[in-house]
Amino acid sequence: MSVEANKDLVRRFYETIEQENYEALKGFCHKDFVFYPQLEKPFPGIEGLVESEKKNFDAFPNFKMPIKAIMAEDDQVAVYLIFEGTHTGIPFLGVTATGKNVKFSLMMLLRIADAKIIEKRSHVDVHDILLQLGVNS
Repeated sequence: MSVEANKDLVRRFYETIEQENYEALKGFCHKDFVFYPQLEKPFPGIEGLVESEKKNFDAFPNFKMPIKAIMAEDDQVAVYLIFEGTHTGIPFLGVTATGKNVKFSLMMLLRIADAKIIEKRSHVDVHDILLQLGVNS
């Protein structure tokens, strides 16, 4: 695939996440897909990704995650997103729903193989999120 096709694949992937269309999300992922929510702690398979995204929606119903920048080279696509939501759902990172709005940046690095996403690495400042939820640790 071309660099532009890879970027388009990733854009559609994130649109599908925001739509909570988990069945369609599976179609974007390679059979050997691995999700790294943090460095070197992988969730193998699409199930780990779906579980993680469902938890986000369950904690922050109707959250938005617009792409602010996207860059690609060869088989890798880097995405900068802004997550915005209100914590009115289930506990998040052990914190009971606070009703507080949060807004934080995310950096993702995705690798493409056979026109599918085979790897997703997430980079987020968890401490910033906890501070916004009122946790002073």
